[in-house]
Amino acid sequence: MVWNNFHRSLLISVCSIMACLLTACSISYKFNGASINYDQIKTIQFSDFPIRSAYVWMPMHAMFNNELQDTYMRQTKLRQVRRGGDLQLSGEIVEYSQINKSVSASGYASQTQLKITVNVRFVNNKKHTDDFEQRFSATADYDSSQQLTAVQEELVTQMIKDIVDQIYNATVANW
Repeated sequence: MVWNNFHRSLLISVCSIMACLLTACSISYKFNGASINYDQIKTIQFSDFPIRSAYVWMPMHAMFNNELQDTYMRQTKLRQVRRGGDLQLSGEIVEYSQINKSVSASGYASQTQLKITVNVRFVNNKKHTDDFEQRFSATADYDSSQQLTAVQEELVTQMIKDIVDQIYNATVANW
């Protein structure tokens, strides 16, 4: 009888652990696919997104354009074309700015916020009701005691990833 209770307890423990593992797996699953009808939409066209902001950090231009194209190529089965794409993305980087976000007791800025805004024009040549022009933004804060040059690449990389995810979700993820 003791042996049976032991087996029963062991079985309950194993089932509980497996339930936790299965739940953890389902919670951590990331949806990154697109809801694209590949029978109708096969190609995507990217135009260059130039920097049109007053404040400029030149590497941002290539970083943004590469991340945008790489994300669509990694997460969809669309073929990239130079002209006549079923889907077309164009726009410009319209803002790259920094502002003092908070002030310390000494009266100096203690936090600085960096911001990027991208204007996007999306055209779906198979379903023009999906077309839009919209601005997407991301911000990142850093300690004002740091030089922007010391944190700029890391922060811009993070913000670009965030903006590209927003654009991707608005254009092909539809959720």
